[in-house]
Amino acid sequence: MPDTDLPSRLRSALLAADFTYDAVAELLGPRAHAALGRNETTPGLRRTAGGSPLETLVRLFLLQTPVPLAAAESALPGLVDRLAVEGLVEQSVSEVAARLDVRPYATDDPARPLWVVSDLTPGLDGGPARVGAQHVLGISPASTSLAQLTLRDRVGSALDLGTGCGVQALHLAGHTDRVVATDVNPRALRMTAFNAALNGVADRVDVRDGSFFEPVHGEQFDLIVTNPPFVISPATGERLVYRDSGLPGDRVVEDIVRAAPGHLAPGGWCQVLANWVITQGRPWEERLLPWVAADCDAFVVQREVLDPAAYVELWLKDSGHHGGPDYAARYDTWLSWFDEQGIEAIGFGWINLRRSGAAEPARELLEWPYDVEQPIAPAIGAWADAADALADGVGPESRLVVRADVQQESLSAPGAEDPTTLVLRQQRGLRRARTADTLTAGLVGACDGELSVGQILDALAQLLERDAAETRTTYLPLVRELVAEGFLEPA
Repeated sequence: MPDTDLPSRLRSALLAADFTYDAVAELLGPRAHAALGRNETTPGLRRTAGGSPLETLVRLFLLQTPVPLAAAESALPGLVDRLAVEGLVEQSVSEVAARLDVRPYATDDPARPLWVVSDLTPGLDGGPARVGAQHVLGISPASTSLAQLTLRDRVGSALDLGTGCGVQALHLAGHTDRVVATDVNPRALRMTAFNAALNGVADRVDVRDGSFFEPVHGEQFDLIVTNPPFVISPATGERLVYRDSGLPGDRVVEDIVRAAPGHLAPGGWCQVLANWVITQGRPWEERLLPWVAADCDAFVVQREVLDPAAYVELWLKDSGHHGGPDYAARYDTWLSWFDEQGIEAIGFGWINLRRSGAAEPARELLEWPYDVEQPIAPAIGAWADAADALADGVGPESRLVVRADVQQESLSAPGAEDPTTLVLRQQRGLRRARTADTLTAGLVGACDGELSVGQILDALAQLLERDAAETRTTYLPLVRELVAEGFLEPA
């Protein structure tokens, strides 16, 4: 896609038609919108038969059905021929059909609507789901997860490693002075450049060709984000660039985690959406921890675990091989390789690294398959704040406050006078919960910043007729746990 005025003219047309996420969702309604999320277009076609510019664009780009030439020219005035030349649509005597997907994308800022150009969605209405090796994936659950994970503090420079269609680069351009977006797929790079221009951020997005960190040799960034081609496979046969790295197993994730600190400015973050191998007889944490550099904090969260059979089925369906003539052979080959490698499961989750330079870096590897608040990024930042507070020292003289969203639950048998269990539960972020005894609950409830932790513990020891010194010895480590987990924070 050459550098022309087409992106800005297309943006004007999309705005004029109100081709935005909210307007499209309202037009389709909940039923058709949900159906489209399942790759079914019939309900959407029933809702978009009126011929308005918005309806025409939804049918053309989202429902992937040809529209009358006159309707396309009305929705895209003066652009149909240009879009055909640039490969976004194809035109016949009477109709126009999409060759690429142009999709509105919602952000937290309603004043900043975004659009993303990518390859067409495969498998609509049960059609062929096979994609080519250079397929450029559009907005996906994985890209949305990474966007929700990414810290949004204002920074000077950011790297979108393996940019694909450029979704992360568009987000980063909203809070970063300079974004570098890299990929090995030339089609992806062209689409990223087009999307940056389409969304008015071309001056802040530097698109570079190359593998992993090669295009940024010697450079450092305040923030690195990546949704790498992390699918764990024998790395044989056909390679789909958007998901297959060409490296066996989880080497691509390991290589990124090991190399990223060398490209982080002091205090910089690297955030990775990843899969990793879980081998027989070895905890998953033991595999990942050696990848982390000595000068980096690490907060790793395992969100999901799949057994090998379910994993192979997922990705064979993703590539359109399910039901094909070679499906069983591919399935068997992949499973055999897992068995040979001693792989008993595959983990999925988030790897967050911060180049803190601390003498004793903070490390937490957490298995957390439970519901969390989205976006989760503020919780990642809060984890780092807690690590900093602990590094500064949390002890008897500390003044702490209970986090505003923490609630206490009392559980008891019907008719019982006293609760048998007390639970402290966060309503936001990771929504952690932990049981508490009477003294712990009293401690948390008394943390309002007025008294020090030592004063509160001494008062509770006196009230509960316990030895004050022993109470401090027992509960000060617990106080540090409560800070680390986000129940308490510095006043």
